[in-house]
Amino acid sequence: MAVVEEIKVTGGKLKDRLKEIVREGNVRRIVIRNSQGRTLLDMPLNAGVAGVVLIPFWLAVGSVVALAKDFTIVVERDSDGAMTKVE
Repeated sequence: MAVVEEIKVTGGKLKDRLKEIVREGNVRRIVIRNSQGRTLLDMPLNAGVAGVVLIPFWLAVGSVVALAKDFTIVVERDSDGAMTKVE
């Protein structure tokens, strides 16, 4: 089972917030939506993904930032990771 979290951000803070989310490490999937709720990017992430593997992700994020000012980041996390943090 996964835990889903929605985070609202402005275009200027999108990349920084995504970097924080990716560093947390228990992220399965990231969806970026514009202010109208349209999905602009839907990217599954595997545990331990880093470096060169994320280059296409960051290029896509850069393209998305040019499209709108306000975004919603939907983060799907492993429930095991979330449970460990709560305990």
